[in-house]
Amino acid sequence: MKTICLYFEIHQIIHLKRYRFFDIGTDHYYYDDYENERSISDIAERSYMPALNALHDMIRDNGKFFKVAFSLSGVGMEQLEYHAPQVLEKLQELNQTGCVEFLAEPYSHGLSSLANEETFALDVKKQAARIEEFFGQKPKVLRNSSLIYSDDIGAQAAAMGFKGMLTEGAKHVLGWKSPHYVYNCNIAPNLKLLLRDVELSDDISLRFNNSEWDGYPLFADNYIDRIANFPEEEQVINIFMELSALGIAQPLSSNILEFIKALPACAKAKGITFSTPTEICMKLNSVGALDVPDTLSWVDEERDVSCWLGNPMQREAFNKLYSVADRLRIANDPRINQDWDYLQASNNFRFMTTKPSNVGLDRGIYSGPFDAFTNYMNILGDFINRVNALYPLDIDNDELEGLLTTIKNQGDEIEMKDKEITRLKARLEKLEPTDEKKPAKKPAKKPAAKKAAAKKEA
Repeated sequence: MKTICLYFEIHQIIHLKRYRFFDIGTDHYYYDDYENERSISDIAERSYMPALNALHDMIRDNGKFFKVAFSLSGVGMEQLEYHAPQVLEKLQELNQTGCVEFLAEPYSHGLSSLANEETFALDVKKQAARIEEFFGQKPKVLRNSSLIYSDDIGAQAAAMGFKGMLTEGAKHVLGWKSPHYVYNCNIAPNLKLLLRDVELSDDISLRFNNSEWDGYPLFADNYIDRIANFPEEEQVINIFMELSALGIAQPLSSNILEFIKALPACAKAKGITFSTPTEICMKLNSVGALDVPDTLSWVDEERDVSCWLGNPMQREAFNKLYSVADRLRIANDPRINQDWDYLQASNNFRFMTTKPSNVGLDRGIYSGPFDAFTNYMNILGDFINRVNALYPLDIDNDELEGLLTTIKNQGDEIEMKDKEITRLKARLEKLEPTDEKKPAKKPAKKPAAKKAAAKKEA
């Protein structure tokens, strides 16, 4: 029986402000708060809320038949908390239906998987903890930023305990193979791989409203018919996209939500079900290993990482950023860590690309890739200066880790002693009687000699 795995990504760009060279050392706040609030309020109103309401209606109308999966970046969740809390509240409502799965991904929506294994693991664990805090689900399936994957990254995911991972069904990786099967990591057989069907996903997210497209207009029954006509043994149809495709990339006026809402009924008529990623990983066996020695993603025609690291500017910014990764992980300073999360976000490098792309790229405040590079490097220069001021370069990482461990141990010891002092004080107060409980003093008896003298005088 065929099953559809429908997944949506929710991530919000953190817009950096215009930051001049002369701001380095004097201004440590890097963000355009107005643009961040404006953009997320706009996308919540035009996309997230209408789309989530539609998905909620689909669950209500179809019971346990319809299921859907989401992943939210940690920085995206922070922005939603600040500026559009109604989106998180709606996601919590969806979670209560029991028909929604939340996946793990890097908290920063960054490229740490390409730079530093320990930083990547920490990034993912931080986001997974956030998901568990908000939705009570412990993620079992990992989705890396922009579906970035390779054999080595798969091995890291398996080492972190994940059962499965989402990635791109890229033609140059699959060759003659179909994306409609469950595969496994080449060097970690226990990690199952779910591959995005590129054509079916992009028909919705990129081409739905394009009147010049051969498949226009796209109707739900025709779409499901295509899925039903796949060979019988091809059981898993993975349709992955950004949630903003519903309302932003494809405007609501295109009837994109009516199309989505019609899918369950059409699928049920053809005997096609819906499943979450974990359900698929648990129920279906892998048909074989997928060999991915080079990194792939779901971006651009090449389906690789060249949109982030394809030119010298991007690689210089990337290498400089992750040059302090180990020190930041060791130091674990909360204020520095927040800036670290925001500066890691992959869109910062995407703005620097010089590649032509079929998908329009909005560079925001930047006039071009060099402008984006200059602004980011100014901010990065100030950020690294702050890191070095807190933890000087003449102290190597091992020595820094030792010093911070000593400080932490001393702090723990002081805290433990403070607790012991408080406990002993409380015990002492119980042992010592209070003034109210002390017996009243009896008046002292006069000596007998004094009494006799008093009688004589009388």
